[in-house]
Amino acid sequence: MNDTPYRVLIADDEPIIREGLRESIHWEALGMAVVGEAEDGEEALELALELHVQLALVDMNMPFLNGISLMRKLREKLPDCRFVIITGHDEFDYAREGIRLGVEDYILKPVNPEALRGVLLRVKDSLDGEAKQAGYLKLASEQIRRNIPMLKARFGQEWAEGKLDREEIEERLAFLGLPASPLVQLCVIRWPEPEAAQPILKESDRQLYWFAAENIVSELAGERRHMLIRDSSGLLLLFLWDTAEQEIAEQIERHVRRFLKLGVQAHIESVPPGSDAEELPGVYARCREAVYKDAQLSPLVRRAREYIRDYYGNPELSLESFARNLQVSPVYLSRVLKKELGDSFVALLTHTRIRKAIELLNTTDLPIYEIAEQSGYDSQHYFSTAFKKVMGVSPNQYRRGAAFPERPSGQ
Repeated sequence: MNDTPYRVLIADDEPIIREGLRESIHWEALGMAVVGEAEDGEEALELALELHVQLALVDMNMPFLNGISLMRKLREKLPDCRFVIITGHDEFDYAREGIRLGVEDYILKPVNPEALRGVLLRVKDSLDGEAKQAGYLKLASEQIRRNIPMLKARFGQEWAEGKLDREEIEERLAFLGLPASPLVQLCVIRWPEPEAAQPILKESDRQLYWFAAENIVSELAGERRHMLIRDSSGLLLLFLWDTAEQEIAEQIERHVRRFLKLGVQAHIESVPPGSDAEELPGVYARCREAVYKDAQLSPLVRRAREYIRDYYGNPELSLESFARNLQVSPVYLSRVLKKELGDSFVALLTHTRIRKAIELLNTTDLPIYEIAEQSGYDSQHYFSTAFKKVMGVSPNQYRRGAAFPERPSGQ
């Protein structure tokens, strides 16, 4: 049942006809209200648009704008408005044009109140049906809107696991309002329980940590187009349609540890340019493998790797000073790094510096000597030698687009 009366306009150039139409029907009992009357077509058009009427009783022969012309204009501007023709002419041409314009029915003058009432009842039933359908659609829309996070999570999970073909991926991207452009990166974040200070968490507290971590990741993603979901194994997946620097994984680890006291592992991989949307599962698998491998590292190695990331820009950084700051012997530190990361201290430091140099070469016009300084080298010559050894080309050749791997291997 519609609580608000349907708005009705009576358009006829004869005052006695308008009065008869208005007075012969118990409009309220029909769930309708006459909200306006017009004596010519132009006035009727203006009133109908102003009052947003849902039903117009239209005389065919009005001055300035006849009934057919009025209905044509209203059909353009109020496509849901219904029409009942009031006419003294039972002519085929009117009937044919009226059908095209979606006229509900015809009432011949002089108007028979019972016949008009029957027509109005049919119109009301039709309007009620539409209102009910609109209500169902609105309810369904609200339910979908409330469930969008769940739908995104399910989509992201199925996409990452390779359960969707290209057509399904495109359809769901469009339905969920996600970018149609190619995905460029995937970042996977894993974390254990809070550290020893809070070994056991209630479920409500656990959820708070989840949401807090998600907020941190979303803030670091910034204005980039992205989707963040939890997968079925408890990993956070950050889908990126705009490129983020590789360091975003390290920033996530650092921020979550700082604000939530959680030791997390994050790994980001690029989706190969021009690759099919169905190739994401391979990237997802590599990210999962990387974060689970990272979780097996000892606290010392994690601290060492973080120290390198923080201080690679210091050209005086050496294994001895490094070990001294970590309060272990250089020999022991070197052995542990080699065992767990497969690389020496020098190799880890070099790869970190070269990654920084690549970022600066790709994103700035800085001269090579400044890039060398910002990457932790006090000599441009030494920097160029190290860069060519890792990348196979000099920094200048790299900047000019020589063939090279996307980034150095290693940690």
